[in-house]
Amino acid sequence: MEYLSQEAHDKIVAELEELIDVTYPKIKDDLSEARAQGDLSENFGYRAARRAQAKCISRIRFLQKVLKYSRVIDTKLLPKDEVCLLSKVEFTNLDTGARMTYTIVSPHEMNLQEGKISLKSPIGSALMGKKAGDIVEVKVPAATLRLRIDSVSLEG
Repeated sequence: MEYLSQEAHDKIVAELEELIDVTYPKIKDDLSEARAQGDLSENFGYRAARRAQAKCISRIRFLQKVLKYSRVIDTKLLPKDEVCLLSKVEFTNLDTGARMTYTIVSPHEMNLQEGKISLKSPIGSALMGKKAGDIVEVKVPAATLRLRIDSVSLEG
């Protein structure tokens, strides 16, 4: 079971609707058009449409499975002073002095450019359950980081 923010759930539903209502029908039309051109063995348009169809069906099934096995998290039930899903955490790398701020999200929402890290990432999982002032050691592929949590707030 995965937990999603309402925002992530809505994005997945919108993408799924777009794929089912717009993209897949267009691919079916392209496939029919390519089929009508005759010999399928040397028909590049037909092969491309079949690949697009398979890719679209695969994405639809994946998104349906994500929605089936996930729940939207009720932010009112989350602790405000402890790092948990949807927490915005500001911390300092004690070795370099670098300050960073990230929001802890589900793996489906992860986006480093938006400052969102997965709760399953090394840093995300190490921060879970901790509070402001705690010092956490995180083993990452390159080294072991020492992080001090400066503040914790709840997003959403």
